[in-house]
Parts: sequence; C-alpha cells; structure tokens
Amino acid sequence: MKILVVADIESNYIWDFFDKSKFSDIACVISCGDLKASYLSFLVTMLGVPVFYVHGNHDKRYNSQPPEGCDCIEDKVVTYRNIRIAGLGGSMEYTGGLHQYTEQTMQKRVKKLIKTSKGDIDIFVTHSPTFNLGDDANSICHRGFNAFYDIYNNTFPKYHLHGHNHFTYSSNAQRVLSFNDIKVINGYNYYILEYV
Repeated sequence: MKILVVADIESNYIWDFFDKSKFSDIACVISCGDLKASYLSFLVTMLGVPVFYVHGNHDKRYNSQPPEGCDCIEDKVVTYRNIRIAGLGGSMEYTGGLHQYTEQTMQKRVKKLIKTSKGDIDIFVTHSPTFNLGDDANSICHRGFNAFYDIYNNTFPKYHLHGHNHFTYSSNAQRVLSFNDIKVINGYNYYILEYV
C-alpha cells in the first residue's frame, strides 16, 4: 500500500503540475504539518482518498479554517485499512505560540496517547522529530521530543512520520533513519511510503 506523506512546504510538482495518473495508487495522505489548509483540501479533492493530519507549529489558521474534508488525528488513534495511525502535532516551545509544547507537556500528551491506544500502533505521526533522531539539538525550535521514545517503547510503531526539520536549512535533517525496528521518515515536501 502506498501512502503520500507531506510536510512543511507545498510541492510544486503536486500542486502546480498535478497529474492524477502519477498518484493513482495512493491509498491515503498523511500530513505532518505546516502546510496550507487549501493544499490539504486540494489533495483530498483531487486524489479522492482520506487525508490525515497533525498541526505544525505554524498551523494557527487551522483552528478557524481547518482543511476541508480532511481528518485531524491530534491526540488520538484512527484505523484505516487495518492500519492504526496515531498523531501528536506541534513543536518544542520557543515563543509560547499555539502548537508549541514543553517537554513536560508533550510527555503528558504521550502518556495519554499510550493509554488511549490500548495496544500497538502501526504509524506514529508528529510534526517534530524525536530527540537525537534527525532533529537539531542546537536549536530550541528544531529540537525533537525525548517523550517520543515512550511511544516507541510502549506502542511499537513500524513507522514514525514527521516534518519540521527542512532539508534546506537543517544540517541534521535526513529523509530516512532507523531506530530499533522503526523506520523514521522526514516527510518534508513529499515522500511516498510503501507501507509493508
């Protein structure tokens, strides 16, 4: 099954030069945040598949104008084609803005999500990466959350999809990393995940 993962920057290839035949085998879209609501609404309309999303640290307008036809998976677990997908959006707190969290606050969200999950999840979706896994520990804004290791150790996801650390400026950003048996994928711009 193929999943289109998007984050941080709207792809010209997809939005400006859309060709449905190039995405005909996509089963769903997962957004890791910081994308225009109109872009996600475009994807759900043009692809005709579910779009699941979490908030990025710049998605302030989603509260008043959420992406139409898309499903927010913040702080919950959804099941799609027998795949359990869980989401925790936002970034490390750096200005006190919306969708910014301290490590302690994210730890509370993680504990609640683990309790809610009642078992394993297949795909863990966040905006920020995990601490020391493709993050930028020297930048408070782009530092990952240590709390996400608790998700790894308690719900055993196959994949962790995130965004936030752009390839254009983050020296530590990498497309695919591995941690134990988990494939960690930075969805910056777009990435097609072959779910197995």
